[in-house]
Amino acid sequence: MMKNNEFHTVRGYQLQKKDGRSLTSAMEDYLEMIYRNVREEGYMRINTLAGLLNVRPSSATKMVQKLSAQGFLNYQKYGIIGLTEKGRELGRFLLERHNIIERFLISIGISENLLKETELIEHNVSTNTLRRINQLNCFFKKHPEIIEEFEKFKMENNDDCSSR
Repeated sequence: MMKNNEFHTVRGYQLQKKDGRSLTSAMEDYLEMIYRNVREEGYMRINTLAGLLNVRPSSATKMVQKLSAQGFLNYQKYGIIGLTEKGRELGRFLLERHNIIERFLISIGISENLLKETELIEHNVSTNTLRRINQLNCFFKKHPEIIEEFEKFKMENNDDCSSR
């Protein structure tokens, strides 16, 4: 039997999680995008960042200033956005987290709204769960016959496994 204090609302879990970290989901998204672009292009500018995240340049500027104040970025007004070592390390982790979740969703047959589904999950997954999902991804890669069996199972069971 479960005790009452084992369950929380989603907001309750988010508040617990927030106590252990200083970045919001939005900050993580900005840092991940900056990391992606710096890796590919070598640099990032506010207008590019705003365009990639579909936000106004003024919003991107405010967020970059916050991330810079926390030691993740080097930024001077109207200049190029650079990553500090701390920002590079966290950016690398955030991108890898994104890729792990995306690979898992693809392996279970999620294709519609893949980016949205990945974004919704990645900010709410614990490091331990992420590690286990990554292990499962590695297992699926090593044993593609398991995915084939799963695909057959989905076809035969029409997604109805409610009370088996």
